[in-house]
Amino acid sequence: MTNNGMMHSNNTLCPLQAFIKQYFIHSCYHETVGQCLEESANLVPDKEAVVFVQDGVRKTFGQLKQEVDQLAAGLLAIGLKKGDRLGMWGPNMYEWVLVLRKQSLCLDIFLCFPGTQFKSQLYYDILKRICPELEQAIPGDLKSKCLPDLRSVIVIGSKPPGSYSFEEVFQAASASHREQLLSLQKKISCDDPINIQFTSGTTGNPKGATLTHHNIVNNGRFTGYRMGYHWRDTRICVGLPLYHCFGCVASSLVMTLFNCTVVYSSPSFEARAVLQAIQEERCTVIYGTPMMYIDILSQKDFSTYDLSSLQAGKIAVFFEQIKMSSFFSIVLFVCFEQIGYGMTENSPVTFQGFTLDEITRKTETVGYIGSHIEAKIVDPQTQLIQPLQTSGELLVRGYCVMRGYWNDEKKTKECITPEGWFRTGDIASLDEYGYCQILGRMNDMIIRGGENIYPAEIEEFLHTHPKVEEIQVIGVNDEKMGEEICACIRIKEGTECTAQEIKDYCKGQISHFKIPRYIIFVKDMPMTVTGKIQKYKLRKKIEEDLGLEK
Repeated sequence: MTNNGMMHSNNTLCPLQAFIKQYFIHSCYHETVGQCLEESANLVPDKEAVVFVQDGVRKTFGQLKQEVDQLAAGLLAIGLKKGDRLGMWGPNMYEWVLVLRKQSLCLDIFLCFPGTQFKSQLYYDILKRICPELEQAIPGDLKSKCLPDLRSVIVIGSKPPGSYSFEEVFQAASASHREQLLSLQKKISCDDPINIQFTSGTTGNPKGATLTHHNIVNNGRFTGYRMGYHWRDTRICVGLPLYHCFGCVASSLVMTLFNCTVVYSSPSFEARAVLQAIQEERCTVIYGTPMMYIDILSQKDFSTYDLSSLQAGKIAVFFEQIKMSSFFSIVLFVCFEQIGYGMTENSPVTFQGFTLDEITRKTETVGYIGSHIEAKIVDPQTQLIQPLQTSGELLVRGYCVMRGYWNDEKKTKECITPEGWFRTGDIASLDEYGYCQILGRMNDMIIRGGENIYPAEIEEFLHTHPKVEEIQVIGVNDEKMGEEICACIRIKEGTECTAQEIKDYCKGQISHFKIPRYIIFVKDMPMTVTGKIQKYKLRKKIEEDLGLEK
């Protein structure tokens, strides 16, 4: 299944196809991130580019371009070279956007973070515990035993020992450094890496996906076209973190590709801050994850906010199931809500819905295959392509596939085939129109006595129980069957429930071998900072509690 255009047998486009190609099918782009920003600054220099509501920061495209170049020249002044890596550590703030325009993101060579505390994070103190040499170091000449590649530390705000202040770097460039920057910009290729983006770590330790300018510029372009940003006058409200690929590419980068204004509601996600930002900044589009939308909709004073400016929204689908009633509420919250699916390794979006998709497409699929991307479903054992409407592992190929995992050739070869197909590790099916349904994770599949069981199927059914608020189904060790099914359930506040009640609810409704042997009631689930369930941690804890460790 591909999405690369339609042709007659004589290789000429009919009028309808020509119209579709002109307005909906676009060629891949070969620009760098810097070139995209320069184009925006030249075209709409006085238009508002970014707003950080709680920090009171507002910058036009002209101001943003000027300050990005000034920071880049300042980094050259303190020793940064092409190929070095600049890491950004902190909540959503204007400095994030400046750093994102130019360099890769990795805790290596140079590190930039706030000097003040954010919530429980004391950034300098945390780094000092790992790197005690910092306090005695000369700025720019750090030599650390634990972090041997880390050379320079840049602190936003105050200037503690061993570091540069952000303002100091910002003002460090001379005329020669600005000339050096202009020379370097001409040598940057769209195939150069721009971003080492770390995965969420739902199945283990996060891995650094190395993404190029070509990867993320094109992904931002094609997802933006499907959202209609080429004809909308768009103000996007973003509560997503900028260190997440969705928040980085779909907001910060899309801003420069379509001359949108991006409004960051707060340093980290706050439901009321999002509502207030939409109201005060007259945002036309909202981005979020399912849990963010549920939190927004559950605010007691939700109905008091003026959200009449909203025209569209985008939701990043996680593998974890949510109640269908909640999902309908999310979709209806913004009548033109679009579903998006992907992963960090794919820049990130590979499937996305259309504005006018019917409600079943929006609630039962993760959208239509992206432009210039191929997808196939294969049998996990034989690797043979499966028929349409048949489940198997989802593989994708195209411009979106990362260069590889940073410094991990073994993991890269495990995930990318010699033919360039990326193994997503997701169990999915494709219909005849190119829409995809995600059924679960390969790693989550439970093999009980030789039977393959997909947790998502059981989770979807148990979500219909009136007392179930949240559920995760996992496989746990079993000497006889290999694995047994365990349902970890968080019940609704103010209700009581028993394991037998859950099992009775399943009888006659799902296959007997899919009824969980273990029913565990929990108060919360282990999650990543972006709200994804870490099933491997959940499994480990439950096996320890039940005495089922191997």
